[in-house]
Amino acid sequence: MDDGTSETRTLFDELKPGDRIEVEYTITIGRQSRTAVTKGTVVRTEYRWHGPHTRESDDGVPGDTILLEMPDGELTSIGVDESTVLRRV
Repeated sequence: MDDGTSETRTLFDELKPGDRIEVEYTITIGRQSRTAVTKGTVVRTEYRWHGPHTRESDDGVPGDTILLEMPDGELTSIGVDESTVLRRV
């Protein structure tokens, strides 16, 4: 685990509702990847089952998730993985 991943893990564990953060993450579509940055207010963090399958299926992927409220009130969820970078703002 590199320093960035360790710092992200520590910050994720410390997040509380109301914290303002910036999340930098990688979006991959097909063979193309790009970096995106999202800023918002933490609504909650959770361990969520990701994927098109139900929890009973072996095909899903569990992972840490942050539910953010954007400045316009929109809610978005972001899965946290090894390429995610979290920062307080």
